[in-house]
Amino acid sequence: MKPTPADPVAWHAHLAEGNARQARKRVAADVLLRDAEERVLLVNPTYKPGWDLPGGMAEANEPPEETARRELREELGLDITLYGLLVVDWVAPHGPWDDQLAFVFDGGTLGAREAGTIGPCDEELSEVAFVTQAVAQGLLSDRLRTRFNAAMTSLHAGGRTTYLHDGRHAW
Repeated sequence: MKPTPADPVAWHAHLAEGNARQARKRVAADVLLRDAEERVLLVNPTYKPGWDLPGGMAEANEPPEETARRELREELGLDITLYGLLVVDWVAPHGPWDDQLAFVFDGGTLGAREAGTIGPCDEELSEVAFVTQAVAQGLLSDRLRTRFNAAMTSLHAGGRTTYLHDGRHAW
């Protein structure tokens, strides 16, 4: 006999069983953060090659915006306000990785004093740098470069969110 909402305990167990069989998504949340000269902040992780936007992977049941804020607190000692969602990118499975959802949030512009004091706060980063958009193009991997470009376009188009499908515009 199939459980019904009339039996709350059995119904809850039925829903939990279904939930356990559903796919799980990895979630990444990055932040586009700028200084007064409109340069963007990049970080150099110690655990992978190449430069990246500040941010990281979500913990279990953590909202993406909280992931972004937590990662910036942990890695850079920054408490920031997010000003909107610039990009959502569905990333196809690649190498050993399952698919993921990658978010890029607008972190706004830091004042000169705050921007000048940013540095790595933990062992996950070796260095940080504010760079021009052109320099960022050369430092970021192909996959991240397309997401970064979409975020910059979104930012300059009034902050309208862009949806990407594996780095390409979905529509």
